[in-house]
Amino acid sequence: MWKRLRDITAGIIIGAILAGGVLITFAGEGKISKSSEISELLPFSPSELWLIKQARIIMETYFVEPPEKIKEEEILYGAIRGMIKSWGDPYSRFVDPKELENEEIEMEGEYGGLGIYIAQRDGRTLIISPIEGTPAERAGVKPMDEIVKIGDEVIYGWDQDKVVKNLRGEPGTKVTIWVRREGHEDLIKFDITRELIQIHTVRHEMLDGYGYIRIIQFNQRTKSEFSSALNDVIEKGAKGIVLDLRNNPGGLLDACISVADMLIDDGIIVSTRGRFERANEVYYATPGKMTDLPIVVLVNEGSASASEILSGALKDHKRAIVMGKKTFGKGSVQTLFYLPDASGIFVTIAKYYTPNGTVIDKIGLEPNIVVEGEFEKDHDKDVQLKRAIEELSKLAVGQGVKTN
Repeated sequence: MWKRLRDITAGIIIGAILAGGVLITFAGEGKISKSSEISELLPFSPSELWLIKQARIIMETYFVEPPEKIKEEEILYGAIRGMIKSWGDPYSRFVDPKELENEEIEMEGEYGGLGIYIAQRDGRTLIISPIEGTPAERAGVKPMDEIVKIGDEVIYGWDQDKVVKNLRGEPGTKVTIWVRREGHEDLIKFDITRELIQIHTVRHEMLDGYGYIRIIQFNQRTKSEFSSALNDVIEKGAKGIVLDLRNNPGGLLDACISVADMLIDDGIIVSTRGRFERANEVYYATPGKMTDLPIVVLVNEGSASASEILSGALKDHKRAIVMGKKTFGKGSVQTLFYLPDASGIFVTIAKYYTPNGTVIDKIGLEPNIVVEGEFEKDHDKDVQLKRAIEELSKLAVGQGVKTN
């Protein structure tokens, strides 16, 4: 099996495949060689390169600011960004060395910001979910809010890296965001103070004799933390388990597969399909599981990527009842290719499929039981959680919903 801990992610991207770079030096007086060997190495034909050169000459000659104010690096990186953006995929993107360094810092679990995960569709920036316990969540930001303005600037058409750069900053500094929310005629304004975001992954407790396990995201710690939580509720005599994946934006594919493997006896967990052979992979559960207790999985529109993969696997294997709202629909595989200057390109190389062959990307996962409501910190106000426990009580006596 192709090892992907360092190269494949589901929603939160941290890995890389090392892509070899080719450095080409041309001799002569600036003329492009017409040799077939050199032409095959060039990213564009000689006439297309000349078109790019003409565009640069025009900018350098006529742009109001003198050309020495424009950095060569910015011109190069801007050209690469534009090229990748032309593929029309919001998840394929170029990151310069500094941006890549910042993303790696985020994966270590600490950064200055608001605490939200975003995605882009049709030029719009949508909030997948706020992270529990962060400034964004406390301010009242919700999944599927569309960020329209940051400060005084309308951000429609901005690439994701630019949006992230403007949202992040030193802890203690403030930022104003304006969002469009379904059902609201006017934009909603949020004045939020940035904090040091420290990401936690799993928490659990006993509720009315049932184990409640909430996975906030999937990272390197999730496997051990989920295993400990599961063992704890089993030892405390749980009659069933509520697995809460609401507002979980995803994370590491390996962590998601590890959690599924603890709950599924055997068979396919997820498969990926792409254009080249190594993008086509099938991930299987190992024989045996940690518990036979009935499970209800809670999802909503903020459940994305790895959380959709786990929900889909449990649903297709009839191992759990999925309850709540339709999920976000982020079911594609991004791989990071490092470039020689420490920049990188995230490329969508495949799509995820549930064990039954269901496509998640841009569609989302339909729950077995649709229950309106929102995640609430106060369990007494959480309508979806109450319904999940009611369903578990039926399953415990064999009267629950039978999945098809």
